[in-house]
Formats: sequence, structure tokens, C-alpha cells
Amino acid sequence: MKALILVGGFGTRLRPLTLSFPKPLVEFANKPMILHQIEALKAIGVTEVVLAINYQPEVMMTFLKEFEEKVGIKITCSQETEPLGTAGPLALARDKLIDDSGEPFFVLNSDVISEYPFKQMVEFHKGHGGEASIMVTKVDEPSKYGVVVMEESTGKVQKFVEKPKLFVGNKINAGIYLLNPSVLDKIELRPTSIEKEVFPNIAAENKLFAMVLPGFWMDIGQPRDYITGLRLYLDSLRKNSSSKLAVGAHIVGNVLVDETAKLGEGCLIGPDVAIGPGCVIESGVRLSRCTVMRGVRIKNHACISSSIIGWHSTVGQWARVENMTILGEDVHVSDEIYSNGGVVLPHKEIKSSILKPEIVM
Repeated sequence: MKALILVGGFGTRLRPLTLSFPKPLVEFANKPMILHQIEALKAIGVTEVVLAINYQPEVMMTFLKEFEEKVGIKITCSQETEPLGTAGPLALARDKLIDDSGEPFFVLNSDVISEYPFKQMVEFHKGHGGEASIMVTKVDEPSKYGVVVMEESTGKVQKFVEKPKLFVGNKINAGIYLLNPSVLDKIELRPTSIEKEVFPNIAAENKLFAMVLPGFWMDIGQPRDYITGLRLYLDSLRKNSSSKLAVGAHIVGNVLVDETAKLGEGCLIGPDVAIGPGCVIESGVRLSRCTVMRGVRIKNHACISSSIIGWHSTVGQWARVENMTILGEDVHVSDEIYSNGGVVLPHKEIKSSILKPEIVM
């Protein structure tokens, strides 16, 4: 089987992290975002992954070559010269996706994190005999999304309603699809939307079916959702493979610590924290609901919550960093500084407090 991952554009919503790396290579729970998907695809027998990409393909491919060998899966690129939306890339990658087997192929949005129940999706797809399957997930506020209206018993999709004013349902497109090769005949090579153009046409022919995603789901393409996604992911890890989580008197709730990180005396870490490789967390530090990326040093008695600390940054002694502060790569926060929602571009030194959310260039 094959899969196409829609990698797309510049990752502007996750800046300043994406100023250093393409978004799919930004770590989520100590692993590049895209690797969560590639490993899950490999586990159910996908042999080739095609990345639909229009930004920094060289960086991506250099990085992924190393994972090709490690994971044991073929990874190729389909490069757009202009943005083609969410359906155009399928037409562009047509020759890479079609083979003699006639098997369906997966399509994924690269920002989506979940338990990836691909095996159940393949069974669901074979069972209904239609042309395309999409995953849907239940949300509390459907008015912010495009809602999928479907038959509860069969999963047959009746229609799509974009940001409904009145309640029509609470299931939204989760950005995970399984499509028969014949779907490619319906897509032209031009900027086009799979959600707004292709799927409604297939639904009109009664050949589009939706499966409700079991477990959690999050689009982690922006900082607030990234932090929420980390909580949901660590919750899921607790249920499914809790041995990966840290334990100890200084750990509260679900915490992921790379084995090469060093934790000082008297720290209190958690809940919902990921600490990357080579990090040094000095004594008396308090971390909660945050990600600390590779090579970061957090000095004595600093306090960090609801924030993302980018690669090789330093947070000074007694500093307080909170409220969706995002530090880009190699940012140095001086001792006793307060950051309330500062978004700091790479290679900066912060010598005075950031009292309200702002971008520091």
C-alpha cells in the first residue's frame, strides 16, 4: 500500500519554530511530527510514502533519508511549483500513487495527531465498497469547522456544511482519507480543494463513507493546539504504553523525558511535559504543560508553563515563562525575567521582561 502526506506550505502558524525547520520536522513529543504518521503507516504494511511539498524539499529529504533506513519504508517527494490546495497534489503525484495492485491509498494532513487507527480504516473501507473513506472526529464547537453530515448506521456521507450557524452535526473532517485509485480520475492538475470540490462530488454519487475516529484527535499546526495535542497524546500513551512515561518523586502526571536529558535536585515536572534529548534541567525548576526541545538548558528555580522552548535555548535562574510563550531556536532569557506570551524569533537575547503577549524580533 502507498500513502500521500500533504506537507504543503511554510508553517506560518507555528513560527518562530518553523523559521528553523520545516513544520513536519518540528518535534512533537520528542519525535518529528511527520514521523508519528510514517511509523503508524509502516506498522500496517504501507511500503511507500509520498510527501506533497512546496517548501524546503531538500531539507526534508536529507533528514528523511536517515529515517527511510531506520523505519524501513520508501519515502519520495512530489514537489509543487505553485500551491495546489489539498486536491491538486494528488493529481501531481498520480504516477507515484498508482501501481498495478489497484489497492486504495492513504492521504493524510501532516498536522494531524491521533492514534491513527489505519487497520480499522482499511477494514471499514473494504466493508462499505464505496470509492472513498474519510475519518471524522467529534468536536464540541462544530460552528468553527466544516461539518460532515452522515448516516449514523452506514457512515454514508450525505453532505458537507461549512461553519454552520445552526446545528447540523458535530462530526468534522479529521484529515485522514483512504481512496481508491479511481478518485484520481476526478481530480484536475490545478489548485483545487479535496474538501470543497472532490468529496462533495463523490458524496453525490453515494460513494463516500465516513468512519468516526476512535480516541483523540488534534490539528497541532498552531501553538495552543500543539500544547493541547501534547496533553491528549500523553494521555493516550498512559493508556497504551505507559512504560515510555517518566516516573519518580519529582514527576506529576504524564511526562516524557529523553534518556539523555539531565534533571537536577528538587525539580517538579508535569503534568503534560516533553523534555528532549540533551536538555539540562537544573535544580528547583518547575515545568508544566510545556515542551522543552533538544539541547535546552533551564537554570535553577526557573518556572515554565503552557509554553514551547525551542532548540538550544536557555532560560535563566528564577525566570518565569508562561501563557503561550514560544522561544525560537537559540534564544537566551536572562535571569529573573518574566515572559507573558512572548513569541521570540531565533538567536535573540531577552534582557527585559515581556509583560504582555507580543512578537520579539
